[in-house]
Amino acid sequence: MNEITVYTTNTCPYCTMVKNFLEERGLEYKEVNVQNDQREAQKLVETTGQMGVPQINVNGKWVIGFDPNTIMANVKQ
Repeated sequence: MNEITVYTTNTCPYCTMVKNFLEERGLEYKEVNVQNDQREAQKLVETTGQMGVPQINVNGKWVIGFDPNTIMANVKQ
């Protein structure tokens, strides 16, 4: 079982691309909208040092931006 969390905002086209990419592959994920949740946004910056989205945590590994190869490299097949 994969643990995938996608950090998004309302207006980010790449966030939508990540979600579509995961759904097309049947991978379940949890979405955290950092635009609606300032506490999560702050926690994300403290954890990764990155402000931008999407950021994806795949089984404990961080993927910054829409990077299908890196996402799949960290997914348990």
